[in-house]
Amino acid sequence: MSNELEANSGAEEEPLIDLTSDLYMMGQAMRQAQSAYLAEEVPIGCVIVHEGRIIARSHNQVETLSDATAHAEMLALTQAQAAMEDWRLTECDLYVTKEPCPMCAGAIVHCRIRRVIFGCGDDRGGACGGFINLVQQPTLNHHSEVTPGVLGEESKLLIQTFFAEAREKKKGKKARDVDSPYLN
Repeated sequence: MSNELEANSGAEEEPLIDLTSDLYMMGQAMRQAQSAYLAEEVPIGCVIVHEGRIIARSHNQVETLSDATAHAEMLALTQAQAAMEDWRLTECDLYVTKEPCPMCAGAIVHCRIRRVIFGCGDDRGGACGGFINLVQQPTLNHHSEVTPGVLGEESKLLIQTFFAEAREKKKGKKARDVDSPYLN
């Protein structure tokens, strides 16, 4: 037993949590998605990282701001540009819980984000390889590296739960309307 302790005492211990890992940073984006969920927004969250430090964080605020462009990525890009005092974010990585849409992917290219890491893909509207791939379009002046699927199942489950609850709410409202038209 003492030999085991002696053998392990010289070994360098790994940190319990790697605060710069993709998993950790996506966890931070998931926290933003949970904030969106609680605000009854589509639960998508985003963080932007520069040199291992989060410089921007946001979640969808389309309904809150009555602004169709208030996606998590768009809001976070604006914050990151302010933090960096530059619109060029060439040394920054963007973590988002769902594959960016074409609008967000276009902004990502224009801001020159180095790397896009996303949770769940979007085969119908994703623009980082799902439906199309704007961030690696050969004719554009910038290309981002893409890492899909980080906390993908967790991201997908949160979005599915949100929309299932929204459908139930809508169904309940319709049922009330039919059952008691005089309550409106």
